[in-house]
Amino acid sequence: MSYQKLSRDQIAERIAQDIPDGAYVNLGIGLPTKISKYLPSDKDVFLHSENGLLAFGPPPAKGEEDPELINAGKEFVTMLTGGSFFHHGDSFAMMRGGHL
Repeated sequence: MSYQKLSRDQIAERIAQDIPDGAYVNLGIGLPTKISKYLPSDKDVFLHSENGLLAFGPPPAKGEEDPELINAGKEFVTMLTGGSFFHHGDSFAMMRGGHL
């Protein structure tokens, strides 16, 4: 049996489909950050980034980037209504303390 290798974007898209509605998800640096681009708009998923963001959204449109809105991988993101910012120490405590 022959399998075709998936691209990084195809992997991210597939994973995004498996995240349940209402989930809180920490997206680490690298491939996981791509997942935010593929989350279905009909699902409420709360994304967390280790640098102190909760409830961020997909990357902004070209030209609409805000240099103060970046994820832990230094990629531009958008914030969803009700999203929050906090100290990175608190962010790690949330993640490592099992509060997500």
